[in-house]
Amino acid sequence: MPPNAARRRGLVRDRDGNVAIEMALLAVPLFVFVFGIINTGYALWLQNALVSSVTQAARCATVNPTLCGTASQIQAYAAARSGAGLNSSIFSFAVVPSCGNQVSATYPLPLRLPFVSFSLSLNARSCYPT
Repeated sequence: MPPNAARRRGLVRDRDGNVAIEMALLAVPLFVFVFGIINTGYALWLQNALVSSVTQAARCATVNPTLCGTASQIQAYAAARSGAGLNSSIFSFAVVPSCGNQVSATYPLPLRLPFVSFSLSLNARSCYPT
């Protein structure tokens, strides 16, 4: 039997590289799944920060007019209360007869996953009666 044939038969029976091949095939879906979980958690945390900040700002507009007397003061107050370093320009203030002082926010959140990138719009609105 030629030496090359015996070597080929040995390579066919050799299973040492199976784990590396299986990991290479499963790594991409695994990383997409993990980064998806991280981005979902970040989006939920940011949504909670928006809801909390607009709620506090609407209450401040009614309860404390010296601190939150103008629309720009209310926007700055909401941005300071967010805890996420949000810009005050994403907040808006209006007096709505049916609900009182209304503060709302819209934040475009870019999400980046491996091979995929898209944007999600987070919204929050709160009213506090006058």
